[in-house]
Amino acid sequence: MAAKTTRRFRTFGKWILIGEHAVLRGCPALAFPIKSRYVDVEFSHLDQPAKVFFSGPHGDEFSLLFWGLVEKALEKVGRQRSDLLGQLSLDCYIPLGTGLGASAVLCVAVGRWFYFLGWISKDQIYGFSQSLEDLFHGESSGVDIAVALKGYGLCFQRSGEKTPLKLNWQPKWYLSYSGKRGVTSGCVRQVKNLWKEDAERGRSLDQKMKQAVEVAQKALSLEREKGWPLLLEAVQKANECFSEWGLNKGELGRHLEWLRQKGAVAIKPTGSGGGGYALSLWENEPPKVIRNRLFPA
Repeated sequence: MAAKTTRRFRTFGKWILIGEHAVLRGCPALAFPIKSRYVDVEFSHLDQPAKVFFSGPHGDEFSLLFWGLVEKALEKVGRQRSDLLGQLSLDCYIPLGTGLGASAVLCVAVGRWFYFLGWISKDQIYGFSQSLEDLFHGESSGVDIAVALKGYGLCFQRSGEKTPLKLNWQPKWYLSYSGKRGVTSGCVRQVKNLWKEDAERGRSLDQKMKQAVEVAQKALSLEREKGWPLLLEAVQKANECFSEWGLNKGELGRHLEWLRQKGAVAIKPTGSGGGGYALSLWENEPPKVIRNRLFPA
């Protein structure tokens, strides 16, 4: 990128319809960007010493993590902080630590910065950003990074497949915060421990999640009348997996039950579970009295 060129892009957070955790072991996952949760990034002045600015409702959260992440990224490319050039501005409209892919958005911003500096190639942005996300999650499947980079719905597989998703109809699906932050690395560890204790059960749950993905993908490819019952079945299967992993208890579990009581016809965690956000499907629009607790997925 020329020194005087300014580059701007918007990187979206994500939500996962189905496929969490099993995606780490090669199963597919269906994931979508959240158009209302994003970070606007601007790069400029790549001939000047580095300056980074944060703004937006979640700018302070991002600033607390940013330089620690950059230090790890510099180690990966054999550079020092004094080598950094350019002015970087991040306008942050996505909360960290809630399962909406904020850490992936941050990693992609750093990955693109290093690409503009010529330290990694364009083809390396995805892999480099994913390796940075490992620092947050212990092990990144790459699905959050893929959605942050692509900006559209994907059928994602860790082996490399990233197929665009085309919806033949638009379900009434909403996201809502459980009131408790989830810790992705802890949830990943909990599922891995189940595998260590009972590999057959772990394999069975991964297979169940994979079947749920297949049913959901079919549901979205049909007309609404035929797809709706299949989508409900798929979400219910996925929620059962979270239950058996022990990842929808406590405050998240109470929030899921609250959604059901208010009229949601299918519910599940979205993301790692243990807290964070819930996905709810509605046959009709949610009641107005709770609409301020929800936003469209």
